[in-house]
Amino acid sequence: MADKQESTFLQQLRSWLDAIIVALIVASVLKVFVFGTYRIPTPSMEDTMETGDFLIVSNLAYGPRTPMVLGIPMFQWYIPGVNLPWTRLPGHSEIQRNDIVVFNYPMEVKPISMKTNYIKRLVGMPGDVLEVRDKVVYIDGVPEETVPSMRTLQLVFVKEGSMLDRQVINELDANILQYDQDRMYLVNARMDALEDLATTANVDSVVPYILPQDYQEFRQRPFDFSKGFVNHDNMGPIPIPYKGEVVELSLDTWHLYKDIVTRYEKNNVQVEGGEFIVNGESAQTYTIQQDYYFFMGDNRDDSEDSRFWGFVPKDHIVGKAWLVYFSWDFKGWPDFSRMFTVIHDQ
Repeated sequence: MADKQESTFLQQLRSWLDAIIVALIVASVLKVFVFGTYRIPTPSMEDTMETGDFLIVSNLAYGPRTPMVLGIPMFQWYIPGVNLPWTRLPGHSEIQRNDIVVFNYPMEVKPISMKTNYIKRLVGMPGDVLEVRDKVVYIDGVPEETVPSMRTLQLVFVKEGSMLDRQVINELDANILQYDQDRMYLVNARMDALEDLATTANVDSVVPYILPQDYQEFRQRPFDFSKGFVNHDNMGPIPIPYKGEVVELSLDTWHLYKDIVTRYEKNNVQVEGGEFIVNGESAQTYTIQQDYYFFMGDNRDDSEDSRFWGFVPKDHIVGKAWLVYFSWDFKGWPDFSRMFTVIHDQ
């Protein structure tokens, strides 16, 4: 009798283990080839994405990547040192400017697919020339289309002897960050609220808060890319590399291409007295091996993005943000108004 009970228990245990293994395999296949999930941890994409949003990301949009490492995707576990040959399968759409994209953070030292997922808006495409002038992004000399939900810092000057109405500020979904007693407030505001903000009672004027052109924001940062610029409000022109492009290797532009040539495309480079030695041979030019992209957060003054660490390689692209399936509000309660909302690029 005891043997029979033990046999039944083992059969049930084996059945449960089989079900768990099958579920893990199915979940892993879905995560790699169909869709993934992502949680918004920071305010860098507000107000398009809110801190506490949980997203479904379509891997089918740009084409799923076959596994790059040997491991279990559901648990971010992999065998170090085992890299698999991989390819990107066909997708149902091409990556486009203004898409909200999930990608692997390129600066981490891990296999590509094991790097932390980031989410930002695609601003610059391969072959574009991007420039930031007084906060405004220009692509090939044309100012970018304004995203209504994008946030920027504004200086709000009030009339003599008055103060900014905090109730109105809350209604406009803006945030007062600083007040200096000289009729001036530093406010983080949505682009589509600036006109209403400027016409608010007691407000004299609203102007963008622009870092001085001699303010060395990037000097203390650990990124080679941004060390060639002063601060994120004025940058460029920045040519965005594309596959097959031949770029000149020089000390003046090396900050643009160093991570591409060494980190992403795995070349050994030494610079000796202005001469570039690539894989043991003197080189004056380098041919780019894949497309690169330039991303920014919609909360433009509270986002560490391509302005800081540079270009994102095509092989780091994961998928397109599609749906908010769950969200917490700032009080820690479920935000039902955001659940099951489709993510639009504008």
